[in-house]
Amino acid sequence: MPTSEAVLVLNSGSSSIKFGLFEIAAAEPVLLCKGLLDEHEDKPRLTVRSPAGETLFDKQRASADTDGGHLFADVLGFIEDRFGAGSLRAAAHRIVHGGPDYSAPVVLTDAVRAKLEALTPLAPLHQPRCLAPIHAISAIRPELTQIACFDTAFHHGLAPPTSRFAIPRRFEARGIRRYGFHGLSFEYVAGRLGGIAPELAAGRTVIAHLGNGASLCALRGGQSVDTTMGLTPLDGLVMGTRCGTIDPGVLLYLQQHEKMAVEDLQHLLYHESGLLGVSGLSADMRELLASREIAAREAVDLFVLRAAQQIAMMVTTLGGLDCLVFTGGIGEHAREIRSAIGERLAWLGVRIDAAANDEARERIGGEDSMVEVFVIPTNEEQVIARHCVAMLRTRSQVS
Repeated sequence: MPTSEAVLVLNSGSSSIKFGLFEIAAAEPVLLCKGLLDEHEDKPRLTVRSPAGETLFDKQRASADTDGGHLFADVLGFIEDRFGAGSLRAAAHRIVHGGPDYSAPVVLTDAVRAKLEALTPLAPLHQPRCLAPIHAISAIRPELTQIACFDTAFHHGLAPPTSRFAIPRRFEARGIRRYGFHGLSFEYVAGRLGGIAPELAAGRTVIAHLGNGASLCALRGGQSVDTTMGLTPLDGLVMGTRCGTIDPGVLLYLQQHEKMAVEDLQHLLYHESGLLGVSGLSADMRELLASREIAAREAVDLFVLRAAQQIAMMVTTLGGLDCLVFTGGIGEHAREIRSAIGERLAWLGVRIDAAANDEARERIGGEDSMVEVFVIPTNEEQVIARHCVAMLRTRSQVS
């Protein structure tokens, strides 16, 4: 099944890496296959499926048989065997933090990698995971072009006062500001909304990316003007294991009176808080919604309350609201959460149609809703593939 040319898109999570292989001959990249590198299991596993879900490749390695590179060698080997040697033109990566320097995709050089590694303190849970595949692929295929696409880039235009913390300005000069994240997801959803309802996309929209990681984005005319995450992906909404917005005094108290070391505090805020911390049961919204435990219900209630509160914050920035969009794992699949958030926003004129919401239709706003409400599945890999193809074509024209 030889193809012309393709790009490999890698999207690294906390314990697994999603990837997609896209053919690039057409104007829009076409998905050839998708897969998962699951390093969470005792025996790391690579699974590749067709766009329709048919299993094309499934390989499990012994736990001792991985040094971070074997799984990527398996991916590259599968691509060559299935689609032909030389078919792979580039590998493109989702990078969580681009800092102040990167407002657009960039070819990964040694100098760029060094800058991205230096940003690790701003995203300690994510940045190393995003960079690991780059190093592994470089060791296997040093000649292969690799491209970085940034979650922060979509928000690069944020300006004061939205981008500013109320701390001495000398720190702002050192890059301590609000950056925002989930930008690749927001970019995709904003583009889809523009295709579905261009008149709404030209107005005031809040996109709620709700998942294990969660944030909101306020858009005016399709451009990000505010978001709930800040310097790091720790701020804003309640998340699976992350606390979201918290009184800074709590952190001082834990350090000064509970004698928590910085490393322990970081682990608490990133890995032990959020839905998991409040419920004491799980970080998975599906399990919490199915549970009869009071603590599970309290965790869900806090998630909904914070989401509604911070949607109202975004509306304040926008000066009104024309459209609300749900996306992400929870936003796309948890009808109870969409309904509960809608109820809390009834004062804003939000009305959700129960039947449409239960069926997760594209439009779920009620006939009497003053705000249009949508459910739009996100596709970060498609956005990354588009950026990668655009860069390759630009480089080809220049050369």
